Amino acid sequence: METINKQYIVDEQNKRIAVQIPVETFQRIEEILENYALVHLMKENEGKELLGVNEAKAYYDQLEKA
Repeated sequence: METINKQYIVDEQNKRIAVQIPVETFQRIEEILENYALVHLMKENEGKELLGVNEAKAYYDQLEKA
């Protein structure tokens, strides 16, 4: 596991209120979380009916308008 280079932001009482990390680290964390969620979504839908390309596009277009 990688060490995360972080800096804490503190208030007037020296209480930690936020964490600052490099943008590259944040982007990597985002990517890991998205991949994790995608794997679980795929597992949840195993064995369910799959859509063809045209059906998927139609379904996606319907979502954009909603």
